Amino acid sequence: MSLVTDIPFGARSTAADVVRDVDLYGKRAVITGGASGIGLETALALAGAGAEVTLAVRDPRAAGTAVERIRRETGRDDVGVARVDLADLADLDSVRAFTEGWSGPLHILVNNAGVMAVPELTLTPQGREIQYAVNLTGHAALTLGLHGALRAAGGARVVTVGSSAHLMAPVDFDDIHFAHRPYEAWTAYGQSKSAAILFTVALAGHWAADGITANALHPGGIMTNLQRHLSDEQLRFVGATNDAGEKLDVPPGWKTPQQGAATQVLLAASPLVEGVTGRYFEDCRPAALQPEPTAGGTGVAAWAIDAASAERLWDGTRKELGY
Repeated sequence: MSLVTDIPFGARSTAADVVRDVDLYGKRAVITGGASGIGLETALALAGAGAEVTLAVRDPRAAGTAVERIRRETGRDDVGVARVDLADLADLDSVRAFTEGWSGPLHILVNNAGVMAVPELTLTPQGREIQYAVNLTGHAALTLGLHGALRAAGGARVVTVGSSAHLMAPVDFDDIHFAHRPYEAWTAYGQSKSAAILFTVALAGHWAADGITANALHPGGIMTNLQRHLSDEQLRFVGATNDAGEKLDVPPGWKTPQQGAATQVLLAASPLVEGVTGRYFEDCRPAALQPEPTAGGTGVAAWAIDAASAERLWDGTRKELGY
């Protein structure tokens, strides 16, 4: 794994800060979930730096406002939208249609879309727990299907949004989809993010010879549509006030969407991390190994970067998807 030093960005940096002097003209980027939240901020930053951006979303019609905003604020008219439903894995129709229809090189793939804390056990028609299906399996199918395009780019980057929630649960390879153990929303979410990091570690090793780098990250706490399944009690800090009694737009300790997008934009575009691969970042820096993983903690758990587990997940996922 490459070393990273002297990164001048941190928790309060924004995506715009990261790409201020970056030139992405001639580069092409795909961002899942790019029509809202930190995905949209990522799209704005990459397009603003010159990249041709495609938003891969479940409902292209709903992405119209995002496309208009990106075009208006960046002055670029080469903003595309494609339907990619990461949860609809009956026969991978939308994912396969997108990957098979992609023409030419792809320089940046940002696996940003996600689902969090679904309160009840929800299975896809194939019996996959929905958070695992979206956060790992769907993105794995998309990434594997775009291998040729990424290889053709020469120096392509794959960036996957993980979460500090991975500290809550490793992958239970014997019962990934809760067929036998009791379902718990945060355990399922944490497992899916541990899986996403493991897949990144495996990807980095297997595709290094193709000049492709792969890194994962924790964006921080950001108030977006991702929180739609949380109760008011779980979001108890919403409506928090400062010492003067003024309502805060951002809960204490949380980030704005612009700040939340900074780490994935760094990994997608910055020359400061050129050649870095197989790493997990937070606050624009490589995360330290966390010897005692706990909910709400920082760092990366050993179970999420374990080489043997990464290979087990890689082999199982590719077999399941037919790659």
